[in-house]
Amino acid sequence: MQRERRLVLAAPIDALSWDDALNRIAGWSDGRQSRYVCICNVHSVVTTTRDSRYRRIIEEADMCTPDGAPVAWALRRLGCAGQERVNGPDLMWRYLALAEQRQQAVFFLGATDQTLERLAKAALKAFPQLRLVGMHAPPFRPLSEQEQEQEIALIRHSGAQVVFVGLGCPKQEEWMARHRGRIDAVMIGVGAAFDYHAGTVRRAPLWAQRNGLEWLFRLMSDPRRLFRRYMVTNTLFLLGIGWQLLVRRDGAVVRAGN
Repeated sequence: MQRERRLVLAAPIDALSWDDALNRIAGWSDGRQSRYVCICNVHSVVTTTRDSRYRRIIEEADMCTPDGAPVAWALRRLGCAGQERVNGPDLMWRYLALAEQRQQAVFFLGATDQTLERLAKAALKAFPQLRLVGMHAPPFRPLSEQEQEQEIALIRHSGAQVVFVGLGCPKQEEWMARHRGRIDAVMIGVGAAFDYHAGTVRRAPLWAQRNGLEWLFRLMSDPRRLFRRYMVTNTLFLLGIGWQLLVRRDGAVVRAGN
């Protein structure tokens, strides 16, 4: 399967449909390939311009989907007509349906024990035949070398083919990049998807999602924590993509194998 990417600022984002994304992950998972998938929103894209280590993680990812309306819009402006958002919460839920159908084993890593319990209950209610082979909520601190090895062993021994990682950006991307080659599964960083599907955090209504206003809903829900992040990163993104389009850089299409 050919891969097509466009540079959005410094982040190479895949131009792909929902079917492309799901089928590519399914093929990797069937073969128990060690891969990682990044879900890139405005914050992720802007971070690639300021953090070279993070940029390399994104560059080396096996798939980077356009999460967030502004990122999908940028891809359309860069020549990828009809590009949709391929966001974390929806990708997770759609793939769980596919995993149930294909009888693939899945694992949840991240959040808290309470959130994972609620998430598992919601997932198994929606997908009764889902093979949920394990869950783990790591502590909110750096792990010792022994703890890291125990975590890897837990996932490997579970037989998971897909690992959904909800550790937040950039921790989840760093975790996936560090463990590619050590875990024989597709690792997908889904951010706040665990909280949304567990019902611990309310997601924006559909009208806001469809009109690119999910960020505004989140900002209004938690202004103290998110004001600086959204105001600064959104401004930097608009300035950066405006300049990129003004000087007619089309994102330097990158094609490679799967």
